[in-house]
Amino acid sequence: MKFLQSLENVVTPANGMAVTAGVFLTPIFQYFYGKDRQDILIVFLFLIALDWITGISASKRDKSYSSEYGISRIPRTLFLIALPAVGNMLDRVMGTPGFLFYGVTFGLIYHTWTSLTANAHRAGWPMPKSIENLVGSEIKAKAERSARKEYK
Repeated sequence: MKFLQSLENVVTPANGMAVTAGVFLTPIFQYFYGKDRQDILIVFLFLIALDWITGISASKRDKSYSSEYGISRIPRTLFLIALPAVGNMLDRVMGTPGFLFYGVTFGLIYHTWTSLTANAHRAGWPMPKSIENLVGSEIKAKAERSARKEYK
């Protein structure tokens, strides 16, 4: 009897909607990005979130943030998220097992990592000198754009 009572907390309309959404979205996700690629995509999405966080912190520090710039980043982010799917579909068409998907995804991960690292530096967050040297050109480019107020 206690077991059946505990199911009342599990079998809820909200859980039912979440399960239904998962049933429909998972095949769509796998069609666009391929099977068993969730881990690399989660890393990519996590880095995008960190890039946004560090970018907001950096722009607040140097007062270069504007809402128009932030809003214009939304289509750019959606574009970046779509590129691995395009790579996966091209792999399917060409018969290459993940070559373009992983090439595009790792390239975007590296690009996003350099951007978030430069943003963290611009925000004044502590960072090892070796990392600063590795992304020095991105740090310099972001500092110059900020000084020219291109973020507005």
